[in-house]
Formats: sequence, C-alpha cells, structure tokens
Amino acid sequence: MLKSTGVALALALLAASAMAETKPLVVAGYGGSWEQQLRKDVFPAFEQKHGVKIEYVAGNSTDTLAKLQAQKANQAIDVAIVDDGPMYQAIQLGFCGKVEGLDKSELYPAALFKDDKAVAVGLTGTGLMINTKTFKDKGWAAPTSWNDLKDPKFKKLLVIPPINNTYGLYTLMMFARLNGGGEKNIEPGFKVMKEAINPNVLVYEPSPGKMTELFQSNQGQIAVWGTGRVQAFANTGFPVDFIYPKEGAPILLASACPVAKGSPHPLTQEFIKLLVSAPVQAALAKELGNGPVNTKVDVNLPELRMAPVGERAKLVIQPDWDAINAQREDWTKRWNREVER
Repeated sequence: MLKSTGVALALALLAASAMAETKPLVVAGYGGSWEQQLRKDVFPAFEQKHGVKIEYVAGNSTDTLAKLQAQKANQAIDVAIVDDGPMYQAIQLGFCGKVEGLDKSELYPAALFKDDKAVAVGLTGTGLMINTKTFKDKGWAAPTSWNDLKDPKFKKLLVIPPINNTYGLYTLMMFARLNGGGEKNIEPGFKVMKEAINPNVLVYEPSPGKMTELFQSNQGQIAVWGTGRVQAFANTGFPVDFIYPKEGAPILLASACPVAKGSPHPLTQEFIKLLVSAPVQAALAKELGNGPVNTKVDVNLPELRMAPVGERAKLVIQPDWDAINAQREDWTKRWNREVER
C-alpha cells in the first residue's frame, strides 16, 4: 500500500514539475467583463487539460497593438485578441501568423480574415447605452438617432470612449457619414464633435470598468458603447438598455490571431480553436451578449436580445478599415488636439 502511495505521489510530482516547466501561454486581450468571463469559464479547463498556465495581459486594442510593436524583436505575447481595425494593422505589420486547423464549415463567413491571419471571436454592434431608470424618471423618450447625442439636455451626462478605442472612432466616423463625409472625408465628423457633441461629454472614458462606475454613480446617463458591453452590464441587474440608431450600428469584430514568432507556443492554435468552438461561443453569447461566430450557437438565446443577429443585423454598418487605418494616426493626433483637450 505504501509502495503504491509512493508511486502515486511520484507521478503527481512529475505532473506538477512538467506543468512548472511548460512555458506559460501569454494571451493579450480586453479587460472588464471579457477578462472576467475568460478567467471564469475558459482558462481553468484549458490549463487543466493541457498542463499549462495562462498569463493574461489586459488592455484595449491599441494598447495591445502598441505592445506588439514594442516587442517586435522578441514577442512575449502568444495570442492577441483585439478589435478588427487594430487587427488589420497587426496583420499588415506582420505580427500575425496563420490560424491553422479551423473548421470553417462551422463559422460564419464574416468571421474569416484573408489568408487566415486572424479569426473573429465575437460580433458587436456599436450604438447607444442609456440608463432606463433615469430616462423613465425624467420622462425622456429613448434616443433613436446618433444626432440625439447633440440634445442639450444631455449636457455633461454623455460618456464616449476616446478615439484610440473603436467605439470613439466609430462615433467620429458616424458623424462624418451623417454630414456628407465618411471614412475618406472625416472633416464633417470633427466639426460636429467639436461644436455639438463636446458640450455634452462628461468624459471620454476608455476603461470598461470606469464606464460602468460612471453609470453606477449616476454621473453618466447616456453613452456610446457596444452591444456586448451593454448586455454584460445589464446582466448585473443595472437598468441599462442598448439602442440601435436608425442610421445604423457599425460592426466591431473581436478577433484573435496567433502572434508570429521564431518559436511559437505549441498550444497557441489550440487556444484559438477553443475560442471559436460552439461551447465557448455559446458561453460568450450568454454572459457577454456577443453575437456568436459559430453557426451551431442558437442566435435566439434571450441573452442575445441586444446582439447584431437576426433582424438587427440589417442595421449593421461595415466600416472601410483600409481608409481608416491609412489616416488613423493623423485623426488621433487631431482628436487629442481639437476634441479631447
């Protein structure tokens, strides 16, 4: 009996030693509800199955892209999860390897990137979040248009992410589109932001956690945000709802790519395949309200009532990312100089 116990102990020590020797899988992605969900329902099972530790580096998409640029001589990140705009930049800069082993028959075509350099892991519509209790108490009608953000009654009650966040960028783009411009003529967007939107802005807030805090403290009452973020916030019981503006909701693809490096982590591809699998996509849909990329997930789930699926998909707008990324650096400098001062 003692002998078998000793063997079992030795085997356990060997397993622990093997896990300790296995290089951690470094995943960089969103903070807030995304990070919480991955840590709760995705990482533990993957770590246990593969005997590996996952190190998560939380940050917005431009932060992650900046890390890839800073580490290009010696990449520390194995998997990058960012918005589609920065992902196109990452691919163009050569930071992404090829996603291998995908069962494309299970994925919506919109999830696939050229040459399999990345894959979408969630679909989000961009529009308006409101505090439904405040709107009811004040007798305010729910907004229906991007132009409603100009309403003087929202002075210092509006929260918008900054331009280095896709939601802020889309706000600028939509006001350009609504005023005779667009991705190739952004001037009308800057004019509206400076003259009509800025007076209503409480703060340009990039952090998902701080965004929710601003609403919980009753400072923010209306915001530009994504369907997934708003659904996750609503799931906590806070009285918020998402509004699809009648002019349309720009689509945001949360996307993952294997970071190109000399010695890729052997589990990089397995992790990405797990992210787009039906069970994980269903969990992300239920907990975060993200539109699933896997065709086997039921899009009629009550948790997807805000997601850009079904009839709501007709309001989705596909931005011209080639035009945006060619000018994004200049737009950012101008935004910081003229809008967010």
